Amino acid sequence: MNKVFLIGNLTRDPELRTTASSKSVCSFSIAVNRAFSNQQGEKVTDFFNIIVWGKLGENCAKYLSKGRKVAVMGEIQNRSYEKDGVKRTVTEIIASDVEFLTARDSQGDSSYNQREYSAPARKMAPMPEEDSFTELSDEDLPF
Repeated sequence: MNKVFLIGNLTRDPELRTTASSKSVCSFSIAVNRAFSNQQGEKVTDFFNIIVWGKLGENCAKYLSKGRKVAVMGEIQNRSYEKDGVKRTVTEIIASDVEFLTARDSQGDSSYNQREYSAPARKMAPMPEEDSFTELSDEDLPF
């Protein structure tokens, strides 16, 4: 199974491109802090290149900027290419979901409406009353 989940801050503004077949693709990088520090007491940080396709990529380009915190879920992809006679390998995260964790208005932009970009509210079933608990015997259990 190839699944990755990362939380980090954008290291640069997203770049939106369009392929020859008119598909949108957005790319950006995030910095992810590790849970430990090195011998000098400094936090260790990894940098990941993120690729986002389609409408989600368009939204990333529109609403994200350098410094914003995001959660990225997707899969790792390795690809190779040759440049100037040197074979190079690139590791990227192909995002299937990007959650914007830093509210845009916290960076001075009050035009951001969190309700517009978050998942719709779900109605929860009411909790049963305590006296509605039904006791079962071992014979009533299916296992």
